[in-house]
Amino acid sequence: MSGLVAKPDKPNIIYLMCDELAYYELSHMGNYKIKTPNIDRFAREGLRFTSAMAASPVCAPLRCNLMTGKHAGHASVRKNDGGTPLRADEVTVASLLKERGYATGGFGKWGCGGRDSTGVPEKHGFDEFFGYYDQVHAHTFYPPYLIRNSEEVPLPGNDGGRSGQSYSHYRIFEEAVRFIKENKKKPFFCYMPFTPPHGMFDVPASDPAWKLYEKEAWIQDPSIPQDAKNYAVMVSMLDRQVGELMSLLKTLGLEQLTAFFFTGDNGGQDRFKSEKYPRGFFGPNICPSTGVEFRGGKGNLYEGGLRIPYLVRWPGHVTAGKVSDLLFYQPDVLPTLSEICGADIPEDVDGISIVPTLLGEEMSGRIQITHKMFYWEYGSQVAVRNNYWKAIKTKKGKQSAWALYDLKNDPGESSDIARSQPAILANMIEFAEFSHEPAQPGTFLDSSRARHNRDRQAKFGFSNNAVKKWKK
Repeated sequence: MSGLVAKPDKPNIIYLMCDELAYYELSHMGNYKIKTPNIDRFAREGLRFTSAMAASPVCAPLRCNLMTGKHAGHASVRKNDGGTPLRADEVTVASLLKERGYATGGFGKWGCGGRDSTGVPEKHGFDEFFGYYDQVHAHTFYPPYLIRNSEEVPLPGNDGGRSGQSYSHYRIFEEAVRFIKENKKKPFFCYMPFTPPHGMFDVPASDPAWKLYEKEAWIQDPSIPQDAKNYAVMVSMLDRQVGELMSLLKTLGLEQLTAFFFTGDNGGQDRFKSEKYPRGFFGPNICPSTGVEFRGGKGNLYEGGLRIPYLVRWPGHVTAGKVSDLLFYQPDVLPTLSEICGADIPEDVDGISIVPTLLGEEMSGRIQITHKMFYWEYGSQVAVRNNYWKAIKTKKGKQSAWALYDLKNDPGESSDIARSQPAILANMIEFAEFSHEPAQPGTFLDSSRARHNRDRQAKFGFSNNAVKKWKK
C-alpha cells in the first residue's frame, strides 16, 4: 500500500472503450505489428486485468449491460440491430452519478436507443452526448453529420461512405477534451465509447500515427490489404489520444483525482484472414508468446467473443504495475463506478463492485466478493461460467446439446467434457434457466422512426454518389 493515498470523495471518471479492440492487439500483450506505446505505459502505471469479459459478444447489448449493471438475461437491449432502446425508467451509470452532482458527458457510439426513442442518452443521465446514436451510422468516419442530444451537427465536406473532409473521430475526441477542460473544477464522468478501430477501416493519410509504421516492411507489402494497414494506424491513433488524455490530466492537476479506465467492448474478429494467417493478420485471439488460441470471436459466446483488454490507471490509488486475474464482466462497471463515486447502487443490478481489487482490500475496507456464476445469452446462444468451468449451448431448444469445457486446462474450448461431468453441467444449466427473463425493451416515440432511419442512411450519405463511392 506504500505511496497510496485516501480516495477523494468525488473522483472524476474517464471510461474509454474502444470498439472491438481485441485482447491480443496491444503491444504490451506481445503483438509486434500494432504499436501502442502510450497504452503500454498506461498498463505499467496502472492495473491490468487478465480475465475481464464482455457481457455480450456484440455492440448494442453490452452497452446496455454496462450502463445498467444488468446481465444479458435481465437486460432490455438484447438485439444488435442498432436501435433497440432502453426503457424510459431504467437507471444508468450516468443517471446515478448525475444525482451525485457529476457533470456527465458521452462521446462516441451510444447503441442503446435511436433518436426519438425512450433510450436516448440525454434521457438517461447524460448532460450531453456527442457522436452516433445508431450503430449503422457509426460505421462511417465521414458521415454528413453527428448527433448532439438528438440534434444533427453537420460535418462539412462529408457525404457518407469512405471519404470526405471531416474525420468524425477527430471531432468526437475534441469534444471529449473540451468537456474535461470545462468541468475541471467539478467532478465529471466522461464516457468515451470510441468507434475506432471498428467500422469502415478509414483513417486520414495525414494522421501522425502513420509515421510509427514507416520502417515496417509489412506496411509496404502490396499483398497486405490496405484495410489491415489502416486498422493498425487507427489503433495507434487511439494510442496517441490516450497519451494526450494522460498529459491533459497531469496539466490540469487531475491525475490523482481521476480514475481512468481503458478497455475494449467485445472480443475481436479474426479480420484480414488469409492462408498464412487463418486467425487474422493481427492474431487478435492468439497469444503471441504461446500460440494458445481463444475459440471463436465477435458474435459468439466462446472466449474469443468475450475476452477483452481492461486497464485502470489512477495514480496514488491504484498500485502501478499490478496484474489481476479477477474474473469479472461489464455489468460490474455500474456498481464499481457507483462505489468509487459514492452513489447508491440499485438493488436489482446483477453486477458486483470490483473496488476492493482496484484499491486493495485494506483501502476499501472489505474483501472482494465474486460472482457465483456468470451468465450470457445472445440470439440462440447461451453460456454459463463457474470459475474455470464453461458451459455453452449454441442453438435454441431443449434438444440442443450443451457442451462443457475446463478453461484451466483447455482455454481453447476444444474438448467437450459434458458427459464426464454431468453434475457440474446440471448445476450450470439450472443457473442458466434461473437467469433468463423475457426481454422488455423500450419503445420509439415516433412510430415511423424517421430520424432513426435517417441516421442509418447517413452511413452512405444522401446522394447516389455517396453510395457509389462506398461500393468502390
